[in-house]
Amino acid sequence: MNKDQVKGAAKDVAGKVQRKTGEAVGSLGQQAKGLAKQGEGKAQKALGDAKEASRTPK
Repeated sequence: MNKDQVKGAAKDVAGKVQRKTGEAVGSLGQQAKGLAKQGEGKAQKALGDAKEASRTPK
């Protein structure tokens, strides 16, 4: 596991928490920020997955 995978997963979870909190309090702005953070996290994790796959011999 590399740092992009870890940071990406953490951003995804943080975004999910932010989105759910926004839903709970009725804040569309927080929901949108949470979704954006989730997207960033998923993208960063995918980059880390690709890096890991390229290093692993088959």
